[in-house]
Amino acid sequence: MAISAENDVPISGVDDLLRPFHEACKPASAFRVGTEAEKFGWLRDTRTPLPFSGERSIQTIFAALIERYGWTPEREQADGEVIALLRDRSSITLEPAGQLELSGAPLASIHDTAREFQQHFRELHAIGDPLGIRWLSLGFNPFAKLEELPHIPKLRYAIMERYLPTRGPRALDMMRRTCTVQANLDYASEADAIRKLRVGLALQPIVTAMLANSPFYEGSRSQRLSERADVWLNMDPDRTGLLPFAWERDMSFRAYVEWALDVPMFLVKREGHVTANTRQTFRTFLRDGASGERATMADWKTHLNTLFPEVRLKNTIEMRGSDAQGTELLCVTPALWKGLLYDELALSKAEALIEPLSAQALQAVRPELALQGLRAKLLNRSLGAWASDILDIASGGLSRLSVTNEQGETEAVYLNSLKRLVQEERSPAHALLAKVQANADFIEQVVAATCV
Repeated sequence: MAISAENDVPISGVDDLLRPFHEACKPASAFRVGTEAEKFGWLRDTRTPLPFSGERSIQTIFAALIERYGWTPEREQADGEVIALLRDRSSITLEPAGQLELSGAPLASIHDTAREFQQHFRELHAIGDPLGIRWLSLGFNPFAKLEELPHIPKLRYAIMERYLPTRGPRALDMMRRTCTVQANLDYASEADAIRKLRVGLALQPIVTAMLANSPFYEGSRSQRLSERADVWLNMDPDRTGLLPFAWERDMSFRAYVEWALDVPMFLVKREGHVTANTRQTFRTFLRDGASGERATMADWKTHLNTLFPEVRLKNTIEMRGSDAQGTELLCVTPALWKGLLYDELALSKAEALIEPLSAQALQAVRPELALQGLRAKLLNRSLGAWASDILDIASGGLSRLSVTNEQGETEAVYLNSLKRLVQEERSPAHALLAKVQANADFIEQVVAATCV
């Protein structure tokens, strides 16, 4: 296979692999926050997942977004299906079972993020409501069995669906039955990135408990408050988790690269075609090549996208541990992390808060937080107490950053609803469960409670 133009930059050595991280550094004045949020499509009358194609389908939604709202279609192959949409600095993409994701633009304020998602939902409702399409926003599909969900014709997904179940029993659940809200944040230097990465890794399990929002499984109440949190404990251990090496004092971009080099690959992509390559780590691919192909910088960037730790380092720092949320709490994740990481005093306070924590202690509490949320214990304190400290630090940071909306409110306003829950050591899952009454139409109640 010939190497296409998009893959034509060869890798001369490990130093080249550091370049994307160094090139991403920017001054604090240029910091932005990007927010990604996923949801499940649902046909209300037939009570079935939204299919990929057909009269009422993802393709129907995509066609209307293109025609009516100026989105540009994107295909992996010239004659392939539309698998993503682009507009300005935003994109709409599809997860493996058709979960619809808005990858928002990097924006200067969370107020802008709120407006961006309000517009997104207006567009989806204008198209979907007449068709009986609903969008459910929670961390785990509340109704569907795996075999009931559609398959999305994205090239890498078929490879992942074959390989990942060999690495963890809930790999297909991760791909096909989970949804998240993710915040992507900038860094000024290597030292700044490592500080933020460490704080993110240490606080992410507590944030997962704070935002637990997936208490249903295949049409019934789950034993867990976050079914999604359990999924991520039973996934490929090579590419997930809390990255214990990143807690070391000598942590660096190079240490992250060395870890990534030893994670098995998924594929090699050339000219719109992919070849499975799950038996090689990137290190051996870089050394030996595969099927006549040599490693390029595009291969490296693709590989970095196939790593799924709780906090991921790329050209931004990605906070990946939150269940998907309803509209009231959707902006909590970007607001919380902005408040913690973009204000120097808040970042210092967060570093002091995590000082007694270790990756091992946090890993030990992760199964329990999936069950109990904020009532689980960490170092003899409830996660609710830890969460209160985190919210106080984040609120202070957002207040000092002092980015206000038309009503004069700072971005701390987006944390208020969560604060009320945390005061009672409750998560969004508790609020959701309170809306679903016994001896009533379970499906209709859940749809009403989770629809955005």
